[in-house]
Amino acid sequence: MNVAHPFPPVVDAACRVLVLGSFPSVKSREEGFFYGHPRNRFWPLTAALFGEVAPQSIPEKRALLLRHHIALWDVIAQCDVTGSADSSIRDAVPVDIAQITRVCRLARIFCNGALSGRLYGQYLQDAVGLPAQTLPSTSPANAAWSFDRLLLAWQPLREAAEGAPGPCCPRTFPG
Repeated sequence: MNVAHPFPPVVDAACRVLVLGSFPSVKSREEGFFYGHPRNRFWPLTAALFGEVAPQSIPEKRALLLRHHIALWDVIAQCDVTGSADSSIRDAVPVDIAQITRVCRLARIFCNGALSGRLYGQYLQDAVGLPAQTLPSTSPANAAWSFDRLLLAWQPLREAAEGAPGPCCPRTFPG
């Protein structure tokens, strides 16, 4: 089934870091916001990175990101997809990344999982002018990664959001 991305990015002028997923899951599309599946670890993980309580509502989730200068979007604007599996995605059309880059000045890009990393490099990197660091997916399908292991792997996001110096892409983790 061909599906268009149903909601806009989270971004404001103060954002300096961008996290890109691949495409919203069925549950996220139903809820109208990113990482809506109750077993996706993105929101608890992001909160833990910054020592905060995991947000529950969409306004709380948006506020958590913007408080830490993090923009959030997906790489795919439209695709054929069956259910929520990245492996089922076909005929992906990339987002108009200028909707982010004309609003803020990005210093770092992080991709949540292998597919978003691959598609970012294929479709968006030249337009943005920054390489991305691919982090392990927070999806429940990535059960091989425990929460604690993800928390360690995602530390570069916290460091970038806090403005810590460091190389752009020191490590890439498998999906």
